[in-house]
This record gives sequence, C-alpha cells and structure tokens, in this order.
Amino acid sequence: MGRDLRAADLDLSEDLVNRIAGARSASVLTGAGVSAESGIPTFRGAGGIWEKYDFRKLATPQGFREDPQLVWEWYQLRQREMLKASPNPAHYVIADMERHYQEFSVLTQNIDGMHERAGSNNVVELHGSIWRLRCVRDGLVTQTDTPVEEIPPLCQCGSMLRPDVVWFGEPLSEDVVEAASRAAASSEVMFVVGTSAVVYPAAALPIITKNSGGLVIEVNAEPTDVTTYADASLMGFAGEILPALWKRMRRTESFMKEHPFIPNW
Repeated sequence: MGRDLRAADLDLSEDLVNRIAGARSASVLTGAGVSAESGIPTFRGAGGIWEKYDFRKLATPQGFREDPQLVWEWYQLRQREMLKASPNPAHYVIADMERHYQEFSVLTQNIDGMHERAGSNNVVELHGSIWRLRCVRDGLVTQTDTPVEEIPPLCQCGSMLRPDVVWFGEPLSEDVVEAASRAAASSEVMFVVGTSAVVYPAAALPIITKNSGGLVIEVNAEPTDVTTYADASLMGFAGEILPALWKRMRRTESFMKEHPFIPNW
C-alpha cells in the first residue's frame, strides 16, 4: 500500500456514484483481506494460518476438549498479535460510513475487533470475537480488551472458558445470521470488501442485497464470485480504494445538497 489513489481513478459512472451517495441504508461485508492490510494473517489461501497450523487441533470443539491448554496458548498469542496491530484506512472509512447513512451495518467475518477499534458501532460479528470468552457450562459470555493471562481461563463458576468464536464443525448463531440477513435485505447498497465470499452463509448476504434490488459494490484484490454479479468491482487494496471512493462520494453528496433540484435516488 501507500499509493495515493485519486477519486477520479475509480471506474465508476456518475449515476452509480449518485445512487451510492444518495442511499438511505447501506452495509459492508468484510473479510480477512481488510485485516491483512493491518498485518493480521489470513486463515485460508496461500500463506494463510492453516498452512502452518492444524485447524483440527486449534479450531474445533474436539481439539479444545483434547487439549484446552494448547488451544488457549494459541489464542493468547493471536490476541497479542491483534492488539499490536492497528486499524487501517479501510477500517476508518467504514466507521465514517456509519455516520453518513441513516441505516448502516458492518457484517464481518473477522474476529479481531478492528472495526470497533476504528469507531464502528453497529457491527455484526458472523464468526464471533476473539475478545469474548464463553463459559462451557452455562454459555455466559465475558468481554475482554486484553489478552488472557490465566491458561486456560476459568469462569467465576469454576468451569473453563472458551473463545467465543465459531470453530470448524459449529453452526453460526441463528440470531447473528438473522440480523445479518435483515441488514442485507434492507441495504440499498452493500460494499463487499476483502472477502472472496465463498463461505456460506456469509456468501449469501450480497446475493440477498442484489435480489432485494440493492447495489453490490465489490472491493477486492482480485476477481471473486461476487464479480460476476456486482454492479461495480474495484480491484486493489481496500486501504487505497475505500478512501478514494469515499472522497468521491462525499464530494457528490455535497454537490447534491447545494443543488437540491437534482433527484436523490
């Protein structure tokens, strides 16, 4: 990263920009590509975490039952790495979007809490959060903003705590999926950022927006399945493209306010 991408460099028609800027409701679906620009390794793909570590030992209910000490040592390390990282320009633009649209949701597959650190409030964490701990006995959830010290950590009831994340072989929370689906269905615009959108049910969210008559704007490093139906696909770093896109949209919004006779789509 580091290139100063100009708003005029984006391949978007003025009509599309007007519709994005004038929308009342929007959402952003984010994946590992956004956090990777903050130095947090992705899980899948070339160079991903699962190339180096056995997910069966570290990210499954069975692996936790067999060796909770090992699992928590790994998650403690991940917490420390994530705490050292900082939100990047894409995270901050997404947080600014929330102040622009009347209705706005961040639908993220990431567990690192970067969106909240950047200032986003309405965040639906599809795969949970590494900063929440859940009691294995009664399901009580505890929030933390620092890496765990005791391994394995214990609930006040004496039972073990586990990371409140979705492991392999576990379903996503029905309430979380329902909240994300509602947001997708009501979005006039969905930005799909840093995700290949191949893992369901997250992959269905932009399709829901599209089928509901909304726009789908993709920002990814390379073409994905979303590219085939997106209204616009912008290829490159999210930390470069989103600031340029947002700058262009805010200029359009300002112009529309100064010329109210122009329809606000």
